[in-house]
Amino acid sequence: MLDTSSPAGDLKAFATSIEPAKNVPREKLQLGILISGGGSNLQAIIDAIAAGILDAEVSVVISNKSDAYGLERAKAAGIPAICLNPKEFIDKTAFDSAILQELQKYPVDWVVMAGYMRLITSTILDAYPNKILNLHPSLLPSFAGAYAIRDALAANVRITGVTVHIANEVFDEGPIIAQRAVPVLQDDDYDSLAQRIHVAEHKLYPEVLQLIAENRLTIKNGKVRILALEGSK
Repeated sequence: MLDTSSPAGDLKAFATSIEPAKNVPREKLQLGILISGGGSNLQAIIDAIAAGILDAEVSVVISNKSDAYGLERAKAAGIPAICLNPKEFIDKTAFDSAILQELQKYPVDWVVMAGYMRLITSTILDAYPNKILNLHPSLLPSFAGAYAIRDALAANVRITGVTVHIANEVFDEGPIIAQRAVPVLQDDDYDSLAQRIHVAEHKLYPEVLQLIAENRLTIKNGKVRILALEGSK
């Protein structure tokens, strides 16, 4: 697990130098992104790619909600944007089979859940083993679930944050890749804390994706290890 608990933390500073990753030419990382809402993390990924700090391409964006603004963000960036309504399918397995069918029309290397508010099933998990990311607005395992920001405020904690982890069959579980702390100020309300958490999310998610693009993640015995680039100190 990589713990970047400082709000200004740099993932590179935490990479182990014991086993460097080979710095060899590679194809751009191809991403399939799942969304349910506004798509601000999708936009952060699009912007990081445009800025040249993320060596990746978004192959397709899929939403389970037709009014998700993230679909408009994708279209504006020239990315295929697809909506599938879960109510039109007999069960979760059938719905995820349809999502998988759409993902497999494109050269997707990793599936990225960016505000996707559904639990994915083994149908997708088995097709992309250990290659599905989720982002959660707390320092997991604290405050798992859909109300993480509200729950952190109710618990009167002084530190919360964001977590990027490998998704599995359970909400907000799976091997943790990176975390970043966000202070909870005494005058915070939901909106003010959520705003700072989103800032941390928009920085951390592209950073983790760049590590993946550089082939610097390994997973063994349910734990993530991050490798240093060859020649780095």
